[in-house]
Amino acid sequence: MKIRNIVFDMGEVLIRFTPSEFIRRLGIEGEDAALLRKEVFGRVEWVQFDRGTLNEEQTAASVCERLPVRLHEAARELVFHWWSRPLIPIDGMEELMGELKGLGYGIYLLSNANRRLREYLPRILGSQYLDGLVVSAEELLLKPQREIYQVLYDRYGLKPEECYFIDDSPLNVEGALCTGMRGSVFDGDVERLRRELRAAGIPVRDASAAAVSGGDARTAGPLAAEIDAEIETETGTRWEKREKEI
Repeated sequence: MKIRNIVFDMGEVLIRFTPSEFIRRLGIEGEDAALLRKEVFGRVEWVQFDRGTLNEEQTAASVCERLPVRLHEAARELVFHWWSRPLIPIDGMEELMGELKGLGYGIYLLSNANRRLREYLPRILGSQYLDGLVVSAEELLLKPQREIYQVLYDRYGLKPEECYFIDDSPLNVEGALCTGMRGSVFDGDVERLRRELRAAGIPVRDASAAAVSGGDARTAGPLAAEIDAEIETETGTRWEKREKEI
């Protein structure tokens, strides 16, 4: 059956989600950085946060119980405000979304994310093309649970066999396949993704032709570098000073 809708994940598909980078931007390195990464992002609380069974305060409080006092403020900053910094786009994805929209495809977002997503969504390049979204924390579900894909279908009147899912997690793509969608595991290679879309009968251009045609994606690389520099200037000094005070 013909594909009529493209469903995107968010983190590592539309924007970078790299905990080590979030921590580095706070000016924290070495053993403290490794400890923050493990205890904030690598424990069950972050999963519960995305599922919506813990709120920000509960997540931060639970995480801080395992951390030395000197890292409590940084942990709370990561839980409450990681998304408030500039969001780094994945090169080429905004342009791909725009091209798909121009071809008449429905564009949807299905993300494991906390309840703040709708607040920062307008800052994600490509979000202007969305026809709808499902946020895990709002549904008390997580990919790859079958039920969360069904929420997407039911809410927007979609047929699974007419949808194509793009996610960086093989588990999440496999979950989508089990509900009747087709899909691709995205590894950051937009040219490869375009080839996979064409193989599924979706007539997108190859990456070189898309680049020649212009669009926002051409500036994503320089923009990302500029944003990184801005973040480092804004946060590095403040957190280095705070560490000395502690």
